Amino acid sequence: MKELSHVKTVQEGRICAMENDQKQQVQDLKDEIRIVRTRAEQVGANTNVSIEDEAVLRIKIENIEERLTIVTNEFSESETTRKAIHNQLLEMKGNIRVFVRIRPFLDHDSKADGSKSLDSAVDWHPDGKTLSISGGNELLTSPGPSGKGLDFTFDKVFTPTATQEIVFDEVSDFVQSALDGYKVCLFSYGQTGSGKTFTMQGKGKEDFRGIIPRAVELVLQRLKVLQNSNWEFTINASFLEIYNEELRDLLTILAPPSKAGGKRRLSMGKKSAPKLAIKKSENGRTYVEGLTEILIDSHNTTKGLKQLDKVITAAARARSVAFNKLNSESSRSHSIFMLDLHGINHDLDEEVQGVLNLCDLAGSERLSRSGYGANDSQRVKETQAINKSLSSLGDVFTSLSNGSPHVPYRNSKLTYLLQDCLNGNGKSLMLMNLCPTVESAHESACSLRFARRVNQVELGKAVKQVNTSSSYCGGSVSGGRSIGGRSVGSRR
Repeated sequence: MKELSHVKTVQEGRICAMENDQKQQVQDLKDEIRIVRTRAEQVGANTNVSIEDEAVLRIKIENIEERLTIVTNEFSESETTRKAIHNQLLEMKGNIRVFVRIRPFLDHDSKADGSKSLDSAVDWHPDGKTLSISGGNELLTSPGPSGKGLDFTFDKVFTPTATQEIVFDEVSDFVQSALDGYKVCLFSYGQTGSGKTFTMQGKGKEDFRGIIPRAVELVLQRLKVLQNSNWEFTINASFLEIYNEELRDLLTILAPPSKAGGKRRLSMGKKSAPKLAIKKSENGRTYVEGLTEILIDSHNTTKGLKQLDKVITAAARARSVAFNKLNSESSRSHSIFMLDLHGINHDLDEEVQGVLNLCDLAGSERLSRSGYGANDSQRVKETQAINKSLSSLGDVFTSLSNGSPHVPYRNSKLTYLLQDCLNGNGKSLMLMNLCPTVESAHESACSLRFARRVNQVELGKAVKQVNTSSSYCGGSVSGGRSIGGRSVGSRR
């Protein structure tokens, strides 16, 4: 890791020097063009100056503007290079990346007295990575270096104006990684009402679509290109929730008759639904026995997206939600959308097996904030189960960060199910969602501290599941090619 840090320091130093040089060139050219334009105005006002002099000055201005455009483009390219090197170094270290999304104020945001809440507890910095949080609680009164409250730095911070498209563009590399044969997991974390479900599923079919529909659409688009190279992919979608430490299939209504006890179900029928169990396959892959899988058409994008719409609609209707003070439809469970990607290319004698897990975690707030009383035993039990599983997730991250020989994956269904993505063989990203109100500052600060711990976890280099035709039953090979047409790092 010291060698990686040295490489990062050297590369960033070189890029920083190059950027400073380019900034100086841009400034010099701007100064030069300003001087020439001033001279041109003086020449234009002087009737004794020849036409040739005016033409020479115009050519000078055009030449300087052309040089300015070139240097500006080079500056933009160097920034892209810097980001690419940063991402490569992170991938080599295997850090769990953490992005933070600050949601905008909504109509229902209000203060304790019922008045409109427009004071933001969160302030973001121009670097796109740092934010500060402040509030009335004593935990937030000690300012950080910015002088505005507690400071936190992550891999990316999305401001309230960030669109669904912008957010997905930043996480799309993880979708590509699943297509390349990696086990990938994206967590949407935060308190109730912070925008987790909106980020993951979105709303409607256009600009407000979330990560799940955009991810499937991207996969289907990439498969069109791969099919021209004789790749054949099978895509299966599943959707489950973990409610009170119990696995529940959210797609039983879409299951074939044999799956649903001899007939299609018109409702979830949760009590009589088949009991699900987390199992290990012969080659060590984690899967859920008895879970409904919906085959997505990989050749017809339009049909595939319609199938996805049915999956999302069915899951949304079946998921456990309840009204509370923070959200009229508060998720009372963790939901996990799973996309299993299996591809074979007989010409190359290769097989890939990727998994994309998109998790919408239940709210992380205190029981008192949700408004549930001690007499509401069902909601109290739900909240306790949610907090226990989130605590278990934190314990796993702590063990990984400390390099502990034993990692307590089995302490919760959530961590046990997703251990393939957390044990160093996969890739993980946490998308932290923040509510900007002062009233939520305490929960936001706790969430940010948790996210900072997660960001310090180094899983090691991910393993890509690519097999030769002679060993289709399992294993991995080394190389550096991305089957989706974009490199995502070497494999082993």
